Amino acid sequence: MPKGTNQKLKLYYLSRIMLEKTDEDHYLTMPQIKEALSFYGVTADRKSLYDDLAQLKVLGVEVTGEPDGKGYHYHVTNKQFEIAELKLLVDAIQSSKFITERKSAELIHKLEQYASHYEARELNRQVMMSGRVKTMNESIYYNVDALHSAISENKKIRFEYMNWTLQKTLEPRFDGIIETSPWALSWDDENYYLIGYSTNNHQIKHYRVDKMRKIRQTAEMRDGKETFEKWNPAKYAKSSFGMFGGGTTSVTLRCRNNMVGVIIDRFGKEIMIRPDGKDHFVTHVDVAVSDQFFGWVFALGDGVRITAPAEVVGKMKESIKKVQKSYR
Repeated sequence: MPKGTNQKLKLYYLSRIMLEKTDEDHYLTMPQIKEALSFYGVTADRKSLYDDLAQLKVLGVEVTGEPDGKGYHYHVTNKQFEIAELKLLVDAIQSSKFITERKSAELIHKLEQYASHYEARELNRQVMMSGRVKTMNESIYYNVDALHSAISENKKIRFEYMNWTLQKTLEPRFDGIIETSPWALSWDDENYYLIGYSTNNHQIKHYRVDKMRKIRQTAEMRDGKETFEKWNPAKYAKSSFGMFGGGTTSVTLRCRNNMVGVIIDRFGKEIMIRPDGKDHFVTHVDVAVSDQFFGWVFALGDGVRITAPAEVVGKMKESIKKVQKSYR
């Protein structure tokens, strides 16, 4: 049999064929494998293909042959990603606000390369299901890379911080160029945030990564090392509402018993829960007191009530009065 034009790439094309055209539910017979190889200009006889399929295991592609009538059919049994894992990744990409529509499509197309053609159709159907709000700032990927570089090189950064206008455009804030020591990137409410240390205020501050522009490293080393050595990111995330941080305050909440799941979901199982009568319990949590925190409590109706400290109770009352006035 005359050799094909691409015999040196035989194993490569064979692995590609098996990964693209087979999965747990789809198989190829030996004649179908030979026909698929011929499309790439590769010839093969049955005996050599048995050896080739066995050699694919060295490349991390394990092919299994199963009886099919009088012969056998073959499929890949150890793909790098299971279809359930790929669907999970697609859902994560689609639901992420910080990933633009265009970038979402690009990433999902790359993920499809890890699935057979049949499985890729299932991923495409999931794409059609999404209609969620996405960011319009394509530069976020470069921002994330620049921030990681500054963190790894232990350098401060300067950047412009943007705000939305009524004309739906992003414009620099009034405070001009911001300088901070970047320490971590955090994910909250489907947005990326930079967590940095402000030398001027000696505080931990947050910045939406998609609203940062013209990020530049400085020659200065970062500040705030001692603060961040004591920093507990998990505890901090629980205390912050909508990434509105600041100092934390120990707040006492009196809750209906049916609110226990809501409280644990928000603050974790480590919090103290003490029964208070037949229908209520009391807990103490550390929170960054803000309008966002008051809004969270308000949304739970009479199921959760702030009982201490008095200063926070007073702020909650003032917040409710402001809302009432706006509806008169």
